[in-house]
Amino acid sequence: MELQEAKDRFIHTWGTLATQWGINRTMSQIHALLLLSPKSLNADEIMEELQISRGNVNMNLRDLMSWGLIYKQLLPGERKEYFQAEKDIWKAARQIGRERRRRELSPILETMEEIKKGVSDNSPESAEFLKVVNDIYAVAGFADNTLELVTKAEESWLTSTFMKLFK
Repeated sequence: MELQEAKDRFIHTWGTLATQWGINRTMSQIHALLLLSPKSLNADEIMEELQISRGNVNMNLRDLMSWGLIYKQLLPGERKEYFQAEKDIWKAARQIGRERRRRELSPILETMEEIKKGVSDNSPESAEFLKVVNDIYAVAGFADNTLELVTKAEESWLTSTFMKLFK
């Protein structure tokens, strides 16, 4: 397999997998392109490489920056903005975990907590409803605590912990 074919396959696969995690495919493809690029790229280069519109590139670059996965660079003598990805995959994975926790788990936990406090009658129907809410809260809480541990952990701790699981 030629290098360009391998890069294209990686970018396509990264984008496809990301949709299964609830992340925009184009955003992930831009992230993959920047991960693979040995140099910073500008919006025009990203547009050309991925064959996507300027608006799509700009919107997804903003999202990637808000996720903390890419950084803007101003190169001396250049008017264009250049972008590069966080190359430390463990750091990027922890950042994705933090962001998903903030965007997905925190709102679920807050909502379930509000619902639990809001139900005041003692009917059997309320009890069944609260059981479901408490179960969702417990699962989301477990996921939240697990992600918190992972996002605070270092690569060596994660690797040794996973290796213990497989022994």
